[in-house]
Amino acid sequence: MPSGFLDTRPLDAGERKSLNVVRRFGTVGSLLLAIGSLGAGAAPTINPVQDIPVLRIFTRMTTTSLAIAFAGMGMLVIGWLLLGRFARPGAPRIAGRGQLDRTLVMWIAPLLLIPPLFSRDVYSYLAQSEIVHRGMDPYSLGPAQALGVADPLTSGVSNMWRETPAPYGPISLTLGDWIAGITGNSITGGVLLHRLVALLGVGLIVWALPRLARRFGVQPSTALWLGAANPLVLFHLVAGAHNDALAIGLMMAGLELGIRRLPVRVAGDSPPPLARGEMLFIGLGVAVITLGVAVKLNAILALPFFTVMVARRWHGTIRDLMRAAVPMAVVFGLVLVAACVGSGLGFGWVGALGTPGMVRSWMSPTSELGHVSGVLGIALGLGNHTNAVVSIFGVLGYVVAGAVTVKFLWASFRWRYRPMIGLGVSLGAVMVLHVALQPWYLLWAVIPLAAAAGTSRFRVAATAASAVLALLVFSTGGTFGGRLYVVVNAYLAGLVVIGLALLVVRRYAPGLLRRPSRTPEEAT
Repeated sequence: MPSGFLDTRPLDAGERKSLNVVRRFGTVGSLLLAIGSLGAGAAPTINPVQDIPVLRIFTRMTTTSLAIAFAGMGMLVIGWLLLGRFARPGAPRIAGRGQLDRTLVMWIAPLLLIPPLFSRDVYSYLAQSEIVHRGMDPYSLGPAQALGVADPLTSGVSNMWRETPAPYGPISLTLGDWIAGITGNSITGGVLLHRLVALLGVGLIVWALPRLARRFGVQPSTALWLGAANPLVLFHLVAGAHNDALAIGLMMAGLELGIRRLPVRVAGDSPPPLARGEMLFIGLGVAVITLGVAVKLNAILALPFFTVMVARRWHGTIRDLMRAAVPMAVVFGLVLVAACVGSGLGFGWVGALGTPGMVRSWMSPTSELGHVSGVLGIALGLGNHTNAVVSIFGVLGYVVAGAVTVKFLWASFRWRYRPMIGLGVSLGAVMVLHVALQPWYLLWAVIPLAAAAGTSRFRVAATAASAVLALLVFSTGGTFGGRLYVVVNAYLAGLVVIGLALLVVRRYAPGLLRRPSRTPEEAT
């Protein structure tokens, strides 16, 4: 255990009181978001809330519900930022693992039984799962083609996805098949079970992060704060029930299992003999990461960086790299084939991987560059070639992301970076340069980096990006049909609520709203 862990002490009485204020502040925010979701969530076409006395009033008050939801979002983001004061590396006193865990549970609990938020993707999961359950091919048929436009499961799917095949791996759809067998046409039951699967992924993240952080010399509480208590996790992985949660969780758990018996070495050390069970855990790690790949392909980037970790366990030569890569590739291939064949779904998902690229996100740099170039072409009288230009920029984004990945793989192999940092940066490049960039995509980068990068420069950048992206998407997952006044009125009302809540915080814990003194690590 790094010596820095031994120098930290538990929070004193005053700090524990302030931590309780922050915990309750965030819990109130989570409760407000849950209440607001009743009228400002991504509700199904046939909304079951409309049949519940008292609660159904929120479905008729769109602006009020959105104001309540936004107030909750703002309070959770601010609560998370304030919680970071108690998880700063280098501070003489720091919140313990149990205190972070209890805070996370309190903030997640109100979001467990609410309608989906920020996205309608979970309805696509339900429809695609039903296609599998009926024995049809989800990789060649969209919900409208397989189930029919009038099917209740199809009606909840966003228009752009009704005729597109599923881009998810066989593990994701097999779990969905089981859920469809349990819930049938119950949209409410399906949403809740898919959220349970997402919670399993979050649980894996919470399990793996502190263990990996200890290995890489990062305070476990710091890693949990940045990677697990992050508002993007609460909003999109829990409330939004995205299958990214399970994919990231399996990736992180696989990395933790795989390096559990690897010796901690620095460049120039003589490699020690194999530890008992070391090869078994490496194989187990590859297998678990492969299951993550069979949920969502992005997790595949963990395998080359894991290979570098294993190669550096010996002398770190090209020969060692090949010595590690070949058996790990065999294990990967065997597990992936078993998942594809055993599920009965085969390898059709590989051909459907381009489906998410149909969305052109306004947050994506490559997408926006393409649109600006298209508009410029129109202005110059060259015609409207926006779609073609966006596609070109999308390909260029993949090329740049690939170059970044190769650079950090080589730099990690040459001991210039920790492979886990290289993985986080590479995943960040892939996600940010994707034409369909969404806020929760950032978590693919933030969570690995939270385990290995404790420097203040990274934490400031990741904190700012997480806080901003958490507030960029409406809780409904839609745009209110261009009725901008609804959003303006709701957000102004929400800001008033947030301001009043901060006055309460100032009364009970005035020190929380003052700028904290810099730790020695932040001063360097």
